[in-house]
Amino acid sequence: MYVESLALENYRNYAHLSVNLSPGINIFFGDNAQGKTNVLEALYMCATTKSHRGSRDREIIRFGEEEAHIRMLLSKEHVRHKIDMHLKKNKSKGIAIDGIPIRKSGELFGLVHMICFSPEDLAMIKNGPGERRRFLDLELCQLDKVYLHNISNYNKIVNQRNNLLKQIGFDSALKDTLDIWDMQMVNYGRKVIETRKLFIAQLNEWLEQIHGRLTGNREKLQLVYQPSTEPEDFERALLSRREQDIRMKMSGTGPHRDDFLFMVGNVDIRKFGSQGQQRTAALSLKLAEIELVRQSIGGEPVLLLDDVLSELDSSRQNYLLDCIKDIQTVITCTGLDEFVNHRFNIDRIFKVTDGTVDFVNEVVG
Repeated sequence: MYVESLALENYRNYAHLSVNLSPGINIFFGDNAQGKTNVLEALYMCATTKSHRGSRDREIIRFGEEEAHIRMLLSKEHVRHKIDMHLKKNKSKGIAIDGIPIRKSGELFGLVHMICFSPEDLAMIKNGPGERRRFLDLELCQLDKVYLHNISNYNKIVNQRNNLLKQIGFDSALKDTLDIWDMQMVNYGRKVIETRKLFIAQLNEWLEQIHGRLTGNREKLQLVYQPSTEPEDFERALLSRREQDIRMKMSGTGPHRDDFLFMVGNVDIRKFGSQGQQRTAALSLKLAEIELVRQSIGGEPVLLLDDVLSELDSSRQNYLLDCIKDIQTVITCTGLDEFVNHRFNIDRIFKVTDGTVDFVNEVVG
């Protein structure tokens, strides 16, 4: 599986862009704020419908324009697929696969598997739990259509329950209707928790090997899932918190409050780890994610590396580059110095300057 080409119209700082990618290693280099990350963001949107930076559609559309287009050509098992995405300022995005419009954006998940590694991921360990939940959801939604269904319904129910909690402040008789929402919230929430537990257990199988190699077997890294409530206790927890939820006007328990820890031995490195430990753990997590996706889909994902090489020391750079030789990879960086002393074949190089992309007839390897 690999992306053959990408075309953009009125996307961020690109009025028009058309690039053909290699199935191997593609590098987009240039100064900061020229548009390198925008290329990776567009690719990621074609896989997940979402920006890896958390941006809204209207923030992505080129200034002064009302809509933007992304077109991606994908080769998968010797069959070509075309993804068209139409972003609008004041309406939901339109998506078509092979010329056929889809009704729900979730239908796109699983057609192409993309893993994005950015400087924000290096900070995921010490940032808030929302980023860690987002990591779980984005990867699981690409791998598991049932999880996508369950988490989508769960989030809708939480929003509806929160709206009801606010209305109860004005009409206490509405309290009796909470049972209906609680029952649905527990139904979907239990399934979400169980799937997350399994996913983290599978990640841990790869993490132990990868983190051991990265640290010379000096450290053993494990993710420890911290659900807001256990599945069997969810219904009881909702009922016991009901009065507090009414006062706070929001649902205070459930998978939308989950988190997970990064443990090295008995040490929570979110709180007590060095910056080097945290970065190594984040790299281990991404490499474990690649291996788990390979195992799950029986093929290779597409890897997006958004200016992360400059954030890693030389040994971690080398380890990462050694791991991606068989994967279509799109890399952004400010220069090519990271690759000069590494026996690493680069298939295509593009220079990005102020919203224009030029193919560079030079291969480093």
